[in-house]
Amino acid sequence: MLRTQNARARSARWAVPAAVMGTLAATFTAAPASAEETAARIPPPAPAHQLPPAPAAATVTPAAKTAPTTYTVRPGDTVSSIAARHGLRTVDVLSWNGLTWRSVIYPGQKLRLTAKASTSAPAAPASAKPSTAATVHTVVRGDTVYAIAKKYRTSVSQILAANRLGASAIIYPGQKLKVAATGASAPASSGTSSAPTTSAPSTSASTAKTHKVVAGDTLYGIAKKYGTSVAVLLSANDLSQGAIIYPGQTLRTTPPPNAQRFAKLDATQRSYAAMIISIGREIGASDRAIAIALATAMVESSMRNLDHGDRDSLGLFQQRPSQGWGTRSQILDARRSILVFYGGRTDPNGSKTRGLLDVSGWQNKGFSAAAQAVQISAYPHRYGQWEQQAHQWLRELG
Repeated sequence: MLRTQNARARSARWAVPAAVMGTLAATFTAAPASAEETAARIPPPAPAHQLPPAPAAATVTPAAKTAPTTYTVRPGDTVSSIAARHGLRTVDVLSWNGLTWRSVIYPGQKLRLTAKASTSAPAAPASAKPSTAATVHTVVRGDTVYAIAKKYRTSVSQILAANRLGASAIIYPGQKLKVAATGASAPASSGTSSAPTTSAPSTSASTAKTHKVVAGDTLYGIAKKYGTSVAVLLSANDLSQGAIIYPGQTLRTTPPPNAQRFAKLDATQRSYAAMIISIGREIGASDRAIAIALATAMVESSMRNLDHGDRDSLGLFQQRPSQGWGTRSQILDARRSILVFYGGRTDPNGSKTRGLLDVSGWQNKGFSAAAQAVQISAYPHRYGQWEQQAHQWLRELG
């Protein structure tokens, strides 16, 4: 009786009729249907040939990772470290950016990591007249003296002389440089050859080939008088930077770009020349390749295995440890440095640096251009000045 009253109280509290509660309870306590009964209620699956085709799985192809074509210099970077980071050779990065081994890079500067596409230079308008007036160029980030010279169809030596700069001078954004035009009224197209243009001396200046120094003369004043540059005077007269001239001295003023130079080698020089020839023969280099190596060693070190040089340059070819040519001791190993200059399959540096035999089409380049492709010098014309002498040494010692 008491249980019945309690049940009625709960039913009232839930507002559910007792009859319904009984039905729910019966549902909850009923035994589950057997597997056979369940299967009987579920229709059998359709035959495979009647099933709709499964949607094709989407194929996701990862995007190809393209190598960067430029790089912005960060503090602490060097050309060598940038090249190594991108799997490139230092000499290639220098060439692509118009830099030399002496060039200084700075944070924020953009460097190319690929060669420029070759394009044909647009024809100059027929009405354009050559301008002989000096032009002023304002340096911007990324500029080098070499690139500016190329842009205005002049030479590095002329820009250095016109602005009284040394060979290792550093230029900076905002600096104004005098750029003497040499017959072009507009900057050169970016599709011109990578080799620097050497301008001929002005034909309006004196045509004398020599100048006798008088009291008060300076190299800059003499160069200006004869329409040439200090660098040309230094090279033509075998003078070094900072050389002192004196009254009565006779200076050559207008040497041709490939004026040949000759020298008699002493015992030390002959031993290194013989080594360059011997190693060249050993690796199967041609006579021309050996002559280029001899001329390059003469220009860079006067055919001596120097333990010093510009910045960290060392050895016969003034190779630099900081630019990947090897350690100091490796570069001062004359045999190794010669093999590195030749390059090719016997190069101890492998693909870290580019030797002569690694330069594409070097056989078809001019004597100076072939050497310059390896050395990246601020004075590329100097190698060709030793061409005849180098072949003579080869005949004597080889």
